[in-house]
Amino acid sequence: MTFKEQVQQGIPDTLPQKKEYDTTVSHAPKRKDILSTEEKKLALKNALRYFDKKHHAELIIEFKEELEKYGRIYMYRFRPDYRIYARPINEYPGKSVQAKSIMLMIQNNLDYAIAQHPHELITYGGNGGVFSNWAQYLLTMQYLSEMTDEQTLVMYSGHPMGLFPSHKEAPRVVVTNGMMIPNYSKPDDWEKFNALGVTQYGQMTAGSYMYIGPQGIVHGTTITVLNGCRKIDDKGTGGKLFVTAGLGGMSGAQPKAGNIAGVVSVTAEVNPEATYKRHEQGWVDEVISDLDELCKRVQEAKDNKEVVSIAYDGNIVDVWEKFDKENIYVDLGSDQTSLHNPWAGGYYPVDMSFEESNEMMANNPELFKEKIQETLRRHAKAINNHTAKGTYFFDYGNAFLLEASRAGADVMAENGIDFKYPSYVQDIMGPMCFDYGFGPFRWVCTSGDPEDLLKTDNIACNVLEEIMKESPKEIQQQMQDNITWIKGAQENKLVVGSQARILYADAEGRMKIAEAFNNAVADGTLSAPINLGRDHHDVSGTDSPYRETSNIYDGSQFTADMAIQNVIGDAFRGATWVSIHNGGGVGWGEVINGGFGMTLDGTPDADRRLKSMLFWDVNNGIARRSWARNEEAMFAIKREMERNPDLKVTLPNIVDDNILNNL
Repeated sequence: MTFKEQVQQGIPDTLPQKKEYDTTVSHAPKRKDILSTEEKKLALKNALRYFDKKHHAELIIEFKEELEKYGRIYMYRFRPDYRIYARPINEYPGKSVQAKSIMLMIQNNLDYAIAQHPHELITYGGNGGVFSNWAQYLLTMQYLSEMTDEQTLVMYSGHPMGLFPSHKEAPRVVVTNGMMIPNYSKPDDWEKFNALGVTQYGQMTAGSYMYIGPQGIVHGTTITVLNGCRKIDDKGTGGKLFVTAGLGGMSGAQPKAGNIAGVVSVTAEVNPEATYKRHEQGWVDEVISDLDELCKRVQEAKDNKEVVSIAYDGNIVDVWEKFDKENIYVDLGSDQTSLHNPWAGGYYPVDMSFEESNEMMANNPELFKEKIQETLRRHAKAINNHTAKGTYFFDYGNAFLLEASRAGADVMAENGIDFKYPSYVQDIMGPMCFDYGFGPFRWVCTSGDPEDLLKTDNIACNVLEEIMKESPKEIQQQMQDNITWIKGAQENKLVVGSQARILYADAEGRMKIAEAFNNAVADGTLSAPINLGRDHHDVSGTDSPYRETSNIYDGSQFTADMAIQNVIGDAFRGATWVSIHNGGGVGWGEVINGGFGMTLDGTPDADRRLKSMLFWDVNNGIARRSWARNEEAMFAIKREMERNPDLKVTLPNIVDDNILNNL
């Protein structure tokens, strides 16, 4: 069968041969045994409902074995034989260009070069799934191959509920992930319902088909490192040392960002597969597994003001403690391990091997939790020793400070309420970027042609340079950083998987760049449609009190109205697909985040949609941030109202603190 025929077939009527467990790819760790005997029967019933009754007797034995061995039913037998990657859009079967563009994005998320655990359909973060099992993948791709532009595919936490009649203006796909009833939203609840096959953790852009590999976070990390260095002093980045952890998925962007920012970076990673994968891909320059050798190499690089990224093959706690002992000065520190998922592979105990840790995680989860919390206390203590010497440490929104505080680590400020270290959003990204509307706009060339990507880079750069001529002084630094970024995009070799690019831009920039792309598709300058999107880590897509909305100080940082309004508004203003997730970045139960995708096919319809939807997608967040009394956001929304007379936003009246103090 051809690729198109296999996609159109969906779940095959004849069972494919059982597949051997492939040890050449990275696999998800075994999940803990959390289901009762009756619940295991329910999980099997849930899995078997995808298949004809004639296959149940054979499959139930296999699925039972998977549940016992791995803690989940992945249906490995049904993994396709064809290679999964972002093919050129014309290679996908279907009646709808928009549907084909979504198929491309799904396959990009599961590309071996991108996905963290591809056979478990996990893209990044340890548990960020596109689907829960391979039947869901097959059925979803089949539905998309049949879809017309007057149907909408409804996705319930990885499960394709079906194609429903809608209309041309409606989204082609609506995605929800992990949307639990609040009283059933505790860690063991998520584990249980995920094992039952009825919900999944979609991360931020895994379960919404908008992940573009580690490039997706490189730009934001670069901006963070650059401005972190600027906060330290005005002497530039040369010779400054940045220490952090995590090389899987999004965190793999850190060494590349360190190089672009011009620092010496050390990124620790406990999983050798992730470490050497990033080294092979050219995202990290050197790998060192001996601490003494690491100290010598780092001091040499600092002294010579080298720009070099070093991966330490081991635990980050050992690095912080060794650098403290050897008096190696760390200028900038953070952490980007997957601490949103601390008990299931997101963070590992010190003084244990990777293999020993995985075994304990599955077979003795209570002891594993104790070891994790003990490690967090040591981790925080070592960081405190460095900050006492002058290190600037920031929380990278991965729940490090949150989980460290829950472990009893010394990370709380004197008031007992706040953390002693700021979130990078509080200190850098919030006031400098999000409040002004700048966030991680991204696009994918559905042709798969690198020449198209180069053309889009040039188009975007030209647009930004024109906008900058009239930009107010308040955003000149942001504009210049973005122009510098896009000019260096090709030489920094950021592409992994699809021909994609990320660029921080405000509403004006996004709309004008998107309009220029759509015109370029229309006149043939670009050979195929462009998919637009963004990280959910943005101005208005996410309500996350310890990250995206950590610089909201009116008490509303714990509400989720903004993310919900964002997705509803995007849906009726023209998005091709929309998604809303419980969880993402900082963990299930800690955040609600929403995203979109939009296909620019060169038509007047796409032009109208992009202008309506992108304007709302950004300004919804600026308006909320303005109402929270953020000065930069008040400036930005007033400027937007001057430019668009149809925009009328409620502005806050500022209370004189003296009135409050006199009470």
